[in-house]
Amino acid sequence: MTLPKTTRQYSYPELGSYNNLVIHEVPVGPPKANEVLVKTYAVSLQFCDLLIAAGLYPGHSPPRNLVPLSDMAGEVIAVGEDVKQWKKGDRVCANYMLDKLHNEETTAIGATALGGAINGVLTEFRTFPAHSLVEVPPHLSYEEASTLPCAALTAYNALLSGFEPLKAGDTILVQGTGGVAIFVLQFVVASGATAIVISSSDEKLKIATKLGAKHVINYNTTPSWDQEVLKLTNGLGVDHVIEIAGNSTLARSISSVRISGSISILGLLGGLDNVPAVDIVYPCVSKGLNIRGFHVGSVAQFKNMNKLISANPDTTRPVIDKVFPFEETKEAFSYFQSQAHVGKVVIKL
Repeated sequence: MTLPKTTRQYSYPELGSYNNLVIHEVPVGPPKANEVLVKTYAVSLQFCDLLIAAGLYPGHSPPRNLVPLSDMAGEVIAVGEDVKQWKKGDRVCANYMLDKLHNEETTAIGATALGGAINGVLTEFRTFPAHSLVEVPPHLSYEEASTLPCAALTAYNALLSGFEPLKAGDTILVQGTGGVAIFVLQFVVASGATAIVISSSDEKLKIATKLGAKHVINYNTTPSWDQEVLKLTNGLGVDHVIEIAGNSTLARSISSVRISGSISILGLLGGLDNVPAVDIVYPCVSKGLNIRGFHVGSVAQFKNMNKLISANPDTTRPVIDKVFPFEETKEAFSYFQSQAHVGKVVIKL
């Protein structure tokens, strides 16, 4: 294969809306000694992509003309002279933070986050440091694999790398049916634990039930869903809450968890503004809670997660709601923003 000289990619001349995205052609060079050149076949969308597009993602100062998106799957088409672990034809994903190899995270490592701190993956071809890549599980398509780097790895990190790693028999409260939530549900089921899922949609809850949720709660018809959770657990509370909405639901999450239980805070879908103040100090002390915030995961965790996925291919197969062509990227953003989806929204290149 002749190496490409150019790549088509989307970027933001200015932030404010995903409608500002423009597609253009830019040069692409061969990989440096420790780099790998990858042909992108699929990318997937995250909630943070909407915040970045709007210029609202906290703590980020994106580069000019940012190329968005962080999650991709593709094929190695060339390797640098010092690269030994990859060869042409290998199927790979890039880790969200290119330099986060293990649990340690520093400001410098955070500055390698794709699609925010540095240019992302909404491009036909891109070079990556060889150490940042992870092999795609052989049974997954490129579209399925593109959902792994953020959504799946965040779910895996939340469940298996916290204060009390997930074990069979645990009860986990899952908020919603978006990308991360569905992976949480699948990993819970694969591990022999019990999942309680909350959502505003009965139709989405039916899908969650088919995927293995033991109990489901519509929080529109049951606004005091924490009390329902307590009933379902005989007043004890769940072992672990996966907190995806943020401040807007944290008080009820604290109410839902058992004494000495855990809450993993990994999202802010409830928004950044107009949320009630939440006193977490007294509940944390009185219930002895473990509250953990974290950011996606490492290359080492990614590899371990792929072992779990490969060992449970049916239970953990990524749920893709809709696939859009590259030329309809703005339509993909619009559909994703509508929150009509269950699981992931993917763009195919």
